[in-house]
Amino acid sequence: MTYDITAIRSQFPALAAGTAHFDGPGGTQTPQPVIRAIADAMSQPLSNRGRIAPGERNADAIVTGARRAMADLLGADPSGIVFGRSATQLTYDFSRTLAKTWGPGDEVVVTRLDHDANIRPWVQAAEQVGATVRWADFDPATGELTADDIRAVLSERTRLVAVTAASNLIGTRPAVAEIARLAHEAGTLCYVDGVHHAAHTLVDLERLGADFFVCSAYKFLGPHHGVLAARPELLETLRPDKLLPSTDAVPERFELGTLPYEFLAGTTAAVDFLAGLDPSATGTRRERLTAAFTALEGHEDGLRTQIDKGLAALDGLTIHSRAADRTPTLLLTFEGRSTTEAYAFLAERGVHAPAGSFYALEASRHLGLGDTGGLRVGLAPYNDAEDVDRLLAGLSEFLTR
Repeated sequence: MTYDITAIRSQFPALAAGTAHFDGPGGTQTPQPVIRAIADAMSQPLSNRGRIAPGERNADAIVTGARRAMADLLGADPSGIVFGRSATQLTYDFSRTLAKTWGPGDEVVVTRLDHDANIRPWVQAAEQVGATVRWADFDPATGELTADDIRAVLSERTRLVAVTAASNLIGTRPAVAEIARLAHEAGTLCYVDGVHHAAHTLVDLERLGADFFVCSAYKFLGPHHGVLAARPELLETLRPDKLLPSTDAVPERFELGTLPYEFLAGTTAAVDFLAGLDPSATGTRRERLTAAFTALEGHEDGLRTQIDKGLAALDGLTIHSRAADRTPTLLLTFEGRSTTEAYAFLAERGVHAPAGSFYALEASRHLGLGDTGGLRVGLAPYNDAEDVDRLLAGLSEFLTR
């Protein structure tokens, strides 16, 4: 299909301000259908979920609809979709729940490639029960985290492997399916941070092999909240701390307090928007999502190639995103120049490419960049070739002035 970037961009009111956004890994802009869905939800009667009053029925329909939408996006069972305030909050909640069965002698594997939201909750949970943390390193020269890196720190005492599906800092996509297979062969669980991955690649929970997969709707054109997917039968075995009167049904037993109904309505609209990126696609929503993500990956790969060629013509910069399989995300540093200065320079020219370590603190340090990190350039569905031209022109001016 032809990826109609003009039609897609017309759906994003924020783009009218004229900024070329390369900050997608930190959160995407919002399309009009999502904005309308949030407003429509808040314009109708809403109350706690139920089946009697109109507000109750509206709330229930929104929640069940959002579970089905996220199940379609992640290749999961709607009964295994858990909503939370953020991916970080969900990971903290599940780390505390899982750690109830850990003790001295048990081990937890984390990686230096991950966002801190998939490191610190596990490190702190292990410390609280006397378990040991084992660290898997990635190769800073290539950006690769391999299954062998995980195998090296697995043992018969491992209780959980926490790994990213895609680095939010340098884009590396580890071989998660192989890592999950190793974890299962060792008799342990695999918790996957898919926050950055889900924005660029259609997820199939079973094929990926993740026991838990967490992501954030605002990274794929939706509103701000987190989503966790797991097998319902696995969730049935877990006993989180919760209020006595609250339901013990799965997945609701993990959702503490009243859900943000308006945001869940927006999430369903975001999934539907993604499913419509290929207007010629037909079939179920999952089938249309499959076609849409094929088109999206082709579009983003083309823009990344344009960026790579443009950067190759510039002197005085280092590209730290080098893995063979990676998202359209690049981390740059500049010889003798501050990345914060570059960030501000580009912003003055209407190009938003932020600088920092973006909570991937261990990865930044392992790359030798300390806590400072670099300038991150990340693509989203609404980026176009003109955006890339403006980015490259701004970097060229910054490096030669």
